[in-house]
Amino acid sequence: MKRAMLALLCACAALAVSAGASWAVQYTIRDLGTLGGAESTAHGINNSGQVVGWAYTASGHQHAFFWQMGSPIQDLGTLGGSGSIASGLNSGGQVVGGSTIGYDWHAFSWQGGSPMQDLGSLGGSYGFAHGIDNSGRVVGDACVADGADHAFLWQNGSMQDLGTLGGERSSACGINDSGQVVGEAETSDSNPPLSPQSHAFLWQDGAMQDLGTFGGNNSCAFGINNGGQVVGGAQTAGYDWHAFLWQGGAKQDLGTLGGADSVAYGINNSGQVVGYAATSDPYFTRLHAFLWQGGTMQDLGTLPGGLASTAFGINDRAQVVGWADDSTGRYHAVLWDPVPEPSALLALIGGLGALLAFRRRR
Repeated sequence: MKRAMLALLCACAALAVSAGASWAVQYTIRDLGTLGGAESTAHGINNSGQVVGWAYTASGHQHAFFWQMGSPIQDLGTLGGSGSIASGLNSGGQVVGGSTIGYDWHAFSWQGGSPMQDLGSLGGSYGFAHGIDNSGRVVGDACVADGADHAFLWQNGSMQDLGTLGGERSSACGINDSGQVVGEAETSDSNPPLSPQSHAFLWQDGAMQDLGTFGGNNSCAFGINNGGQVVGGAQTAGYDWHAFLWQGGAKQDLGTLGGADSVAYGINNSGQVVGYAATSDPYFTRLHAFLWQGGTMQDLGTLPGGLASTAFGINDRAQVVGWADDSTGRYHAVLWDPVPEPSALLALIGGLGALLAFRRRR
């Protein structure tokens, strides 16, 4: 009997999963507001649905924010200057980004209401953190003594220079729980400032791998999941930018929404990808947030009356964050929430009904 019940439970789960494969087709969009100013943008979301980004204050300053369901948008302050931006967070609610001290930007971390922590530098006066993994390792870019920005990995209170691809500068944009880092770096073919070439990279075990382009000069990797799948944007031979998914040594072009360009910024552990793409509007270049999964790119739309949007992050619940403009043309931080389709709900209800009937027969 126990084996029969287990088999029935597995069948119910399979029904729910198969029907729910397209749950994320429909989304609701939530305006997260601002800190009293006109505009805002969301950059990251964790699996608890906590969101970070930046918003204008009533005095017109750009401040990092933290948002979670049921609470008002929270101002994270600065390191002493006038501005800050939160760019990422992990499952523990640790937030990273950049904040001004005087005229310089410094990388910071923040958690649970404590003051921002300055993560230091690589010898120069500039730093900015872009990503954090679940163990608290942080990546970003910081100025070295000669004035160039280099990708860094910060852990245990120390900032490590990750180098470049032979050029002068680099930046790290994402890190997964295995310590693999992605970003972009100038190559040895660069000739700044006339024709610098920056390529997407994957850094692991002390080595930086060039992920190439789609035939153009430049590319950048923005996100990586725990399976080692990398997303970003790469130039084609015609100098358009196309979103890509890199895995197992191969780079896949994710296409567009009918227009010329697209860039991917985030990926979750199920391989769902988000970013922005140009639509097929014949009169104006309109950029819309997209969700890509299973070979299909879906337009996530905008706020009512808006024309443009961009998605920067996605969690394992398929919740998406970014920005969208409204009918006034101002952009606000937004959260796209997936809505289960009726077929998935019916499959789940049917499975539960079968389970109850089985138990009654016993």
